[in-house]
Amino acid sequence: MADDAAPNSLSAGPSHSLSTSPSAAVETGPQTTIPEQGQGHGQGQDDAIEADSEFSGDADSAVGVGDIQSFTTSLASTIYNYTYENGRRYHAYRDGAYLFPNDDTEQDRLDMLHHIFKLVLRGNLFKAPITEPLQQVLDFGTGTGIWAIDLADEHPSAHVQGTDLSPIQPDWVPANLEFVVDDCESSWPENEHSLYDLVHGRSMSGSIANWSVLFSEAFQCLKPGGWLEMQEFDVWFRSEEGELPADSKIAEWQQYLDQASLIFGKRLNVANEFEKKMIEVGFEDVRDDIIKVPIGAWPRDRRLKEQGRWLQAQMLDSIEPISLGYCSRILKWSEAKTQVFMAGVRNEFLNNKTHLFVYCHFIYGRRPRAP
Repeated sequence: MADDAAPNSLSAGPSHSLSTSPSAAVETGPQTTIPEQGQGHGQGQDDAIEADSEFSGDADSAVGVGDIQSFTTSLASTIYNYTYENGRRYHAYRDGAYLFPNDDTEQDRLDMLHHIFKLVLRGNLFKAPITEPLQQVLDFGTGTGIWAIDLADEHPSAHVQGTDLSPIQPDWVPANLEFVVDDCESSWPENEHSLYDLVHGRSMSGSIANWSVLFSEAFQCLKPGGWLEMQEFDVWFRSEEGELPADSKIAEWQQYLDQASLIFGKRLNVANEFEKKMIEVGFEDVRDDIIKVPIGAWPRDRRLKEQGRWLQAQMLDSIEPISLGYCSRILKWSEAKTQVFMAGVRNEFLNNKTHLFVYCHFIYGRRPRAP
């Protein structure tokens, strides 16, 4: 598990100053693929996960529950004038466009999530069937930059760019990597059209108002034959025994989150729509590989048990940053009501006897090759 330990332990390179970019459209049938059990990268959507009969169901203490100037324009000091709310720190650039915090606690959570994605993909960084050497790669919504750093390390001949609203990425990174402060919901620079071999986005649910527009921008910036890959967990949780009961705090929580994200105009639970939208803007060979990931150490299978431990820790750390913005800004709840509600959700995620799981989507498609 040491491969994703911390962003500061990643391979070092020369310091790169962040750049700011100003904020800027295009059918084949779907080919949704559900890996069979024991094959591919993990549990298929319909595969049952066998529970460990010797597992007590108590929480696993090992998880520690508890306009075209995008070249090298100087980073404006206002980018760092962060907003503080509910005891958490939020981005300054395009203030309010993104409801989740960007403080150190959130960065640790995002790095843990990177580790979980690598566990699900058995160490890989993407699923798109790319066979030729990568030359240009874009990671939009890069967060802490950890995916871009790993990709740059693994493909030293590629130039990798990571973009995000928050300049929270490390200074020491591989020499073939740069980070840019940018809003992926704005028009993408025309000088980047037909540039990239791979455009990657991950955990962007709840951040985008119009996915069709974003996919069209990505399409234009890919070389003919280049790939777009989105990696997203559903924000909808299930039990191996069936749907969660109506009185479930998690069921109530996900309903509130869905309602609030719709009011905000950037829905959280959208991963199942990506395949269709990518096809509509012109991508071909589109696939949605859906992998079933347990929450908690209840599975018998050792690999699934490890995934479950990490995802349970991730969910416990996610409740507050995901809930605060929606509950306070959108639903107008008091801080006391929000805290009490989050405590109930947290307690339910600690109950391994519920046999919780969630679907993880890997949606990828190719811009058609030139005739």
